Amino acid sequence: MDALSDVLRVAQLSGGVFLNAEFTAPWCMVARVAPEMCAPFLGSSAHFIPYHYVVAGELRVALQDEEPLLLRAGECVLFPRNDLHRMGSDLALRATSVREVLAGCQGAGPHHIRHGGGGAVTRLICGYLGGASAHGNPVFASLPPLMPIRASGGGSTDWFRAMFEYASSELAVGQPGSDTVLAKLSEVLFVEAVRRYTQQLPAGETGWLAGLRDQPVARALALMHGNISRDWNVDQLAAEAGLSRSALADRFVRVLGLAPMQYLAQWRMQVAAQSLKRAALPLSRVAEQVGYESEAAFSRAFKKSFGTAPATWRRQNTDS
Repeated sequence: MDALSDVLRVAQLSGGVFLNAEFTAPWCMVARVAPEMCAPFLGSSAHFIPYHYVVAGELRVALQDEEPLLLRAGECVLFPRNDLHRMGSDLALRATSVREVLAGCQGAGPHHIRHGGGGAVTRLICGYLGGASAHGNPVFASLPPLMPIRASGGGSTDWFRAMFEYASSELAVGQPGSDTVLAKLSEVLFVEAVRRYTQQLPAGETGWLAGLRDQPVARALALMHGNISRDWNVDQLAAEAGLSRSALADRFVRVLGLAPMQYLAQWRMQVAAQSLKRAALPLSRVAEQVGYESEAAFSRAFKKSFGTAPATWRRQNTDS
């Protein structure tokens, strides 16, 4: 398994759609995804990544004090940190809160609404991805607060746009299962956005995603993520990556900000936390899965990382 797929697997992201909307100019709304919008679908999820997909018309979006971004039909924008943002036909207008717009909606959604002044039409699908936490996830930490996906990408973009528009048209007429299709497409959308962002990173960029662009670092990451329980050392990783021990270590620190073994230790704790939360495995088995020969050594490492013993952490964080 490649490193990106492994990190996204452990993040356990689930997608959903909460709004199928028709806005007419002039309009302006201020939005942030609140837990209650997603609770019927995502349970205890604490981290949300909202997105807006433009089915028809144009949309302007902006984070606070930043220049607006113009999106057209077939384009999309994601907010990896769920920052408060303005969206509309004219962002200089007084903004209505998303709660006001949804005030009359009943049930779990996705909600169908019409809002605005009766002018030019913009149709949106508003959805989200949710996970239990972004803490310690290297992908989330590497993403910018706003990520557009443009319609001019060709290839996978054309396929994705066709699928999204097909599902959104079914949602508009109330076809059974259309919201489930869009929920799955939401997950694909996030992966596509991350891949595009990674491909467009400038030379010399640092961070986990930049590491995927650095061939020796990417090779070392793939090895560690592909076999997390192996007793890796820097000499083994360097040999596989085609560098000397010191060269790989220096490169890792320069790009990721961590030495290889520090990174592996941190990632092992993230995987262990997910295992503790999702499965009723004995602590000794969890320890073995993430490369610790003894439960005692695993417990010490886990407490150092999370501030509490693994058994206590499990009781406090297990999904009910």
